[in-house]
Amino acid sequence: MSKRTAIVTGSSRGIGEAIVRRLAQEEYRVTVNDVAANQAGIEKLVNELNEKHGQGTAIGVVADVTSSEQVQSLIQQSVEKLGDLTVFVANAGIAQVAPVLEISDEDVQKMFNVNFMGVWLSYTHAARQMIKQGPVPEGSSGYKILGAASIVAFKPFPLLAHYSASKWAVRGLTQVFAMEMAKHKINVNAYAPGIVGTAMWDLIDEKLGETEGRAKGESVKKYSSELTALERVSVPDDVGGPVGGFLCSKDAEFITGQTIVIDGGIVFT
Repeated sequence: MSKRTAIVTGSSRGIGEAIVRRLAQEEYRVTVNDVAANQAGIEKLVNELNEKHGQGTAIGVVADVTSSEQVQSLIQQSVEKLGDLTVFVANAGIAQVAPVLEISDEDVQKMFNVNFMGVWLSYTHAARQMIKQGPVPEGSSGYKILGAASIVAFKPFPLLAHYSASKWAVRGLTQVFAMEMAKHKINVNAYAPGIVGTAMWDLIDEKLGETEGRAKGESVKKYSSELTALERVSVPDDVGGPVGGFLCSKDAEFITGQTIVIDGGIVFT
C-alpha cells in the first residue's frame, strides 16, 4: 500500500481534477470523488490516471459531501483500497450568481450545505481518521487537510453574496481547525483561487454580462485585465500545482491555518 494517499472531493473536472492530476504525478494514490451526476467524469479520469501512472493509482467514489454518512463511506472506501489516509482536499463547491435581494432563504441554505457543511464534514471525518491511524507514516508527506476558499473570502464580488459568505466561513473554520489539530501533527490550510476558466466562472460571466450589458466572455476578460496584475484568467493547473505540488508536500509542514491566495495578483495579504 502507498504511504501517500489522497482524497479530493469534487474532482471529476476543473480545479479538483487539476489537483488530482498533480497528486498522481507526485506519486500519490488518489481517490477521485464527485456526485452521481458526474460519474462519467469520475470514471474517465480514473481510467486515464491508471493508464498513465499504473494500475491502482486511482479509484473513483461517488459521494455527496453534504451527507455525513457518505463522507465517512468515502473515507472508508479510500482507506480500504489505497491505504491509510494522509491527504484530504475538500474541494467540492457550488456557486450561484444573483443580486442579493433575489437570493432566497433556500438558496443560502443550499450554498452553505455544500460550501461550508461539505468542508466541515470533510475536515472532521478526515481528522478523525488520521488521528485513529496514529503517527504520520514514514515515507509520507505528513497529514494534510485542505479546503477550497476563494478570493471572495478576501474581496467580495457583486452578485456573489452568499457564495462570498460561505467562503469566508471556510477561511475561519480552517484557522480554528489548524489550532486544534496541531497537537495531532495535522496541517490544515485552505486555498483561494481567483478568476479561473471553469464552468463556475462561465456562469458568473454570463450573469455579470446580463446585469452590466456585456457580451458573453467580456465580463471575465474585463475583470481579469483590470483586477489581475498578471492580466489573464487563470487555468485549473495554476491552482492544481500549488495545492497538489506544494501544500500537500513535506515542504509545507510548517504552514498551517493559512488561506493561500492563488489569483495572479488581485488580492494582496
